Amino acid sequence: MSIPDIVDRAAWLRERDNLLVREKAHTREGDEIAAARRRLPMTEVAPVTLTGAGGPTPLADIFQGRDQLVVYKHMWHLGKPFEEQCEGCTATIWDFHDAAYLEARGISFAVLGEGPYDEMAPFREFMGYTHPWYSTYGVDDPAIAGGGVIACYLRRDDRFFLTYETTGRGVEAIMASHKLLDMTVFGRQETWEDSPEGWPQEPTYSKWRLDGRPVPQWTRPGVTKVGAEPGTHCH
Repeated sequence: MSIPDIVDRAAWLRERDNLLVREKAHTREGDEIAAARRRLPMTEVAPVTLTGAGGPTPLADIFQGRDQLVVYKHMWHLGKPFEEQCEGCTATIWDFHDAAYLEARGISFAVLGEGPYDEMAPFREFMGYTHPWYSTYGVDDPAIAGGGVIACYLRRDDRFFLTYETTGRGVEAIMASHKLLDMTVFGRQETWEDSPEGWPQEPTYSKWRLDGRPVPQWTRPGVTKVGAEPGTHCH
């Protein structure tokens, strides 16, 4: 396995300072994109009722008394056991456990899942997620339904508006682990990355699942290898 060239600290600092110029430019470009995002128009959303832990829940209640709401839309494979649920969605929200800083700015956070609530609730409990979950099962409005999406909403009295949404790599906004991987010498170690010859690389997403389970599931008490002993592994 290849490793970076070895130089003295003075040479390293020169190279680091050169990269810092590009990093600062990247940050400033991100600030400009965020400024443009704040100037996007918005589109009205129907005041749907979803299902949560307390039963049918009007959209207004999901805002929890605040004017803004950010949600992650979680994919759901109907009737499938925990280990066969979406490893991408599991990885995405695993890094984000506490919305205190959002709430301090008048923003609530919730997870909207595609499956029936009664089917998703045991998964939420098993994973130890603290955010409220609501089911969009049977909802057709793409502003509410769907999976693998971060969406932002604004409430004005009894009207609701979608102000922004992103999918694909856009959801990396809450995937702190991947941002840290990008800072390491070998990066995410995936084949799509532009890395020097000899750097370790594996197929994309290959480390999101381990021994048949989404990786974060292995942190849960009592989890065993899928199929190791029939009837003993969690779902």
